[in-house]
Amino acid sequence: MDESLVRTSRFLSYVLRHDPASVGLRLDYRGWARTEDLIRCAGSTGVVLSEETLRTIIRESDKPRFSLSDDGARIRANYGHSVSVVPELEAAGPPPVLYHGTATRFVASIREEGLTPRGRRHVHLSTDRETAIELTPRGRRHVHLSTDRETAIDVGGRHGRPVVLTVDTRGMREAGAEFLRGPGGLWLTEHVPPEYLGFPE
Repeated sequence: MDESLVRTSRFLSYVLRHDPASVGLRLDYRGWARTEDLIRCAGSTGVVLSEETLRTIIRESDKPRFSLSDDGARIRANYGHSVSVVPELEAAGPPPVLYHGTATRFVASIREEGLTPRGRRHVHLSTDRETAIELTPRGRRHVHLSTDRETAIDVGGRHGRPVVLTVDTRGMREAGAEFLRGPGGLWLTEHVPPEYLGFPE
């Protein structure tokens, strides 16, 4: 994706995840906005959008950040909201093991508390390495996990020296934890207790 589309994608992430009111946009309770409203509101701030530009960003993005409705009339961010929305999720079973990349400075508190949403709604897990890179805990509503150790290291490195933790999702399910499957290969749960985390030596 060229640099201008990357900038537009960042604008969309901010507006559709965090502050639709900043451009005068309204989201419904599921996080959807009318495409024509988004285009109009963006234009009022000097950001030129078209439906074709939106489709190009969605098609060329390396991560499943946004969705358009089948008729193209509505658009939403798939994850990472800090505004109150009700995600479209289904209960399901995740892979048996996932990974979480963090920095050494967070390990002591994670050993005591486990992985928590920290005032957010869910802990996020990912079965896709690219999505896991996008879903970092900094400034977002959720803690995120990856199925890939190298990706987890990359994510953890953004916050200091990286550490990779393993997450026993099979054990969590056997203990009664519930998982929800969201868009773009995301998995959500309320909390990962420390006894289901594997720490490096």
